[in-house]
Amino acid sequence: MKTGLPKKIHIIGSVGSGKTTLAKELSVKLQIPFYELDNVVWKRHKSGDIRRTEGERKVYLNTILHSEGWIVEGVHNEDWVKNSFQNAELIIFLDTNYSVRTYRIIKRFVLQKLGVEKSNYKPTLKIFWKMFKWNRYFEEEGKPNFFNKFAVHHDKILIVTKNDEIKNYFKIG
Repeated sequence: MKTGLPKKIHIIGSVGSGKTTLAKELSVKLQIPFYELDNVVWKRHKSGDIRRTEGERKVYLNTILHSEGWIVEGVHNEDWVKNSFQNAELIIFLDTNYSVRTYRIIKRFVLQKLGVEKSNYKPTLKIFWKMFKWNRYFEEEGKPNFFNKFAVHHDKILIVTKNDEIKNYFKIG
């Protein structure tokens, strides 16, 4: 890894903003493991997901945060993730256009139903409609909440509206 590039990165954004795609790309580029916060919340089982207790979630997240390098990604900005924001060397806020996110939600659902794209959940119509709800909620509540709660970290927040901004920052592609 090049000197000066962050080794502890938190990526936050709405459903369809590109968090997981970016985390995977940076994980390969920087040779750092990435973790989905949804998988910190849920224990994944073939028979069905089980929500971790607050204590289990805290222990799991702290284990990740105490490792040498990590990329954490998710929509979450509740108090249980504040240590991730505090310990991150870089916080990437994906502020992808609302209509782009909406398009990606539709595209993801179709690809998952066709079996082309894998998911951690069963792609049902109920989940599909929830994604639109979550997208709107993030726009109206999640984004302002993040900046209200975590503005103290302004010096390490990179707000990204276009892919070129990430490519330029990390000298990708």
